[in-house]
Amino acid sequence: MAREWDATTYDSLPLPHERWGQRTLARLELDGTETVLDAGAGTGRDTVALLEAVPDGRVIALDGSEKMLAALLARLADRPDLRDRLTVLRADLTTPLPLREQVDVVFSVATFHWIPDHDALFKNLAAVLRPGGQLVFDCGGHGNIAAVERVLGDLVADRPPVWPFAAAEETADRLAAAGFVGVETSLDPDPTRLDDPATLRRFLETIILGMDLDRLPVDERAGFVNAVAERLPEPVIDYVRLTGTARRAG
Repeated sequence: MAREWDATTYDSLPLPHERWGQRTLARLELDGTETVLDAGAGTGRDTVALLEAVPDGRVIALDGSEKMLAALLARLADRPDLRDRLTVLRADLTTPLPLREQVDVVFSVATFHWIPDHDALFKNLAAVLRPGGQLVFDCGGHGNIAAVERVLGDLVADRPPVWPFAAAEETADRLAAAGFVGVETSLDPDPTRLDDPATLRRFLETIILGMDLDRLPVDERAGFVNAVAERLPEPVIDYVRLTGTARRAG
């Protein structure tokens, strides 16, 4: 099962994920009746936008983090008009998905780079997507947070790889092998500047360094976050987004 997140701090940060979600949603072709799988729904910001985009459809919000899904449900607590069309599912994208029906759309933002085996990931998604259905996603791609990774490499000897930041071409090949057609992929630099030192540290701690911090004693974690922030050449997270659009073969 996926690692747990600090959903409260996550939602309090100035997240570039908001613009990534808006851009990914804009690439969907919808008539408003679709059933959409939000793969890696997190705290539900994009889930709400999806529900509003399919007023006669449904959304299945899937995530591996119990705390993220609890925050998602809290976000929709005063929106029964949307909640009635939502199914919340805690599940792991690395294994076959426990859906009872095929969906019309798979939508995902800032999730796939946490999945080590993209061949299995795309096969799992294809299995729950109806023939002709859309897959539209955004995630970290080749070169993503390279400056942060260089700092981590200097600080941690023999640090194991954390993220499979894939290239556009290899991702297109994997999608085709999993049964997708009309595949379009690209890599797009999208740096995020965080000039406030406290915000930069909270961002690093919550969004990026979680798996590194999990390996440290609790009393060493704050110092490690400070060390990473101080060694960055500038207060910028040098994101590179891997985006993809495809349809499941009929």
